[in-house]
Amino acid sequence: MTFWQTTRFQIDLSRPRVMGIVNVTPDSFSDGGQHADALAALHHCEQLLRDGADMLDIGGESTRPGAPPLSAQDELARVLPVLKGASSLGVPLSVDTYKPQVMQAALNLGADIINDVWALRWRVPGSDLTGAQVVAAHANCGVCLMHMHREPQTMQVQPMQGDVVPQVLLFLQHVAHDLRGLGVEKSRILLDPGIGFGKTVAQNFALLQRQRELCAAGYPLLVGWSRKSSLAGMSADGAEPLSAQERLVPSVAAALLAAERGAAVLRVHDVRETVQALQVLREITSPTIL
Repeated sequence: MTFWQTTRFQIDLSRPRVMGIVNVTPDSFSDGGQHADALAALHHCEQLLRDGADMLDIGGESTRPGAPPLSAQDELARVLPVLKGASSLGVPLSVDTYKPQVMQAALNLGADIINDVWALRWRVPGSDLTGAQVVAAHANCGVCLMHMHREPQTMQVQPMQGDVVPQVLLFLQHVAHDLRGLGVEKSRILLDPGIGFGKTVAQNFALLQRQRELCAAGYPLLVGWSRKSSLAGMSADGAEPLSAQERLVPSVAAALLAAERGAAVLRVHDVRETVQALQVLREITSPTIL
């Protein structure tokens, strides 16, 4: 049985798991401002769990294309009250951050997982401290390492070129190998191809079509297609592109295809609908009907 070792939980990955997104931000591309205070965010956490989420991913800074950076102090002020309040909900809690100071504070509060779009490479200005050092110093927290081309301010201005699948695979293998070299057990690591982070629409769909090739890295995959801009064109011919809030159906379809192609964790906004789709997939792959 494959499992993901985290601070408080060993998460069984024998079936796809759903990670519910909790954006404590005023400016996220899809739901910015909806859960921007701690009380609203905690109510959202509870709703996601009622909808069937297996774990929660709490983030205080938007990493949408062109998003301005946020100070560590402001990010901590947004994230820590929600993390503290959600710690009694009895599910794994992930913190979506690239800042080592935020990682350390979150882990000190008992966070189970660090989910980093920078794959632990970002350094505190004027310091040698990295997220890799913070994670390696922790006894058993889980971590997700994501591929991002360039950084949020420029990643879609100059996206990747060529065949992205081997490039993404090589990067993920490299960062996982480096983290293992710091003593982090393989069971603690998941990898994320970074849909929408510096890739064209065609490149994002190539990563979905050939997702099984990424499994060659030897780690479970976490995949986030939810409401991404690559899905905006899934409208009728001649119709306006779909807004973020109109991308429910293509988001669920992409999540289901990702699960069918081996994704272990699906990071989504629309938990209830994704859980229902996974139940259909589970029914048709059940040994009882084969």
